[in-house]
This record gives sequence, C-alpha cells and structure tokens, in this order.
Amino acid sequence: MNLHANIKLLRKKKGLTQETLASAIGISRSKLAGYELNINPTLDTLVMISDHLGVSIDILLREDLSSYSEYKLRELLETDQFLRGRKLRVLATTVDEQGRELIEVVSQRAKASYLAGFSDPEFISELPRFALPFLPMDKKYRVFQVDGDSMLPVPEGAWIVCEYVDDWTAIKDGERYVLVTEQDGVVFKIAYNRIKEERKLLLCSSNPIYKPFDINVEELREVWRYKLVIN
Repeated sequence: MNLHANIKLLRKKKGLTQETLASAIGISRSKLAGYELNINPTLDTLVMISDHLGVSIDILLREDLSSYSEYKLRELLETDQFLRGRKLRVLATTVDEQGRELIEVVSQRAKASYLAGFSDPEFISELPRFALPFLPMDKKYRVFQVDGDSMLPVPEGAWIVCEYVDDWTAIKDGERYVLVTEQDGVVFKIAYNRIKEERKLLLCSSNPIYKPFDINVEELREVWRYKLVIN
C-alpha cells in the first residue's frame, strides 16, 4: 500500500507544511506525521486528506505516485479533480422570485439543441420550468423526455425527473442516467462505471435488441441520475 508515501509526496507537491495540512483537516501535526510514516488514518480522516490533496482515495491507496513523471502527476491531479467535479464545471440553472431553483424541462425537440446550449444561461432560461415541492431542496433536478423504446418499461414520450451528478466517479453500476455526450447527444441508459480501469462508461439499454456501447469520459458533458418517471 502506497498511502503513507503518497500523502507526504502530495503534501510537498502542493507546498503544504505538516502543520498547515493537519490544521486544515482538524488533526494534530504529530498525527499527520504518523500517517506519512506507517500509521493508517481512520476512514473519516482519509476522506478529508483525499479532499484536501485533490485526489481520490483509490489513487492514494493503490498508485505509487513517486514513480510518476512531473507531467503525468500533474495530468492525473487535474483529471481526477475534473471527474470529481472539483475543477470548474458550470451548470446553468434558473430560480424563482425567492431564489429557489426550478426544474427545467428538456423535450424531445429541445434535445437537438441541448448539447450546444446546456451551458448557456440564456438557452436554459428559455426552457419550460416548474417546481416539485416534495423533492429535496439541496439537489438540482431537470426533466428530460424519453426518445424511443430502448429503456422499456419507461415508454417513449415519458418525462423523467433526474438529479444532477457532479462527481462522475460516483456513477453506480446498474443505475439509470441521462448523459449528455459529445458524440451521441442526450441519451438515457443504464451505466456501468469503468472510469478507473479504462476511463470509460459502458452504456446499456433495458431493451435487449439494443447493443451496449462504450463512451470515453472525455466525451461527457453532463450526467443526471434518474429519480422518477411522469407518464
């Protein structure tokens, strides 16, 4: 396990002293020094270290970062932060008069323009929108209209309410997502997360006549997790 050496390497790479990093995550400097030697932190502390160093826990545990070139290390840090939603990724949205976020509606017709306009506040503001008071207020939602019969029993023309996914590494195998992709536009599929191994997602349909296909994470523009259907 490379955890201890990786913590020390990344701390120094970011120009942090043991005192500074320890203070940021709420532990003593001596505890952090132990983590950099041979003591394993608790899971909660490991999560905080991961957040402050800007890499996933999996990378901290599995990768030997001392073997990376400067370029490869910089590329890894930037890519990991982007996939986890920590680099700039602007979500255009609308609010009501009280500042509460509304739910925009993307119809089949609007899907043709959504890929070009999803980050444009003016385009998003022109979409129909409404509120569902029973949904948690701390999440962002959008409604998409289903095309075709690839995701039966959700029928063509149904409206699905989806929750915005900021951290793409958290995509869960076997769950349904609306994905905005560079090559395929807006698609509704069952996803399998292959980001760590292959930097890809495997997308499947519930209707077996449609074949699964891969997309590279570089093609992703937005990810929305399916929550419920409105027929």
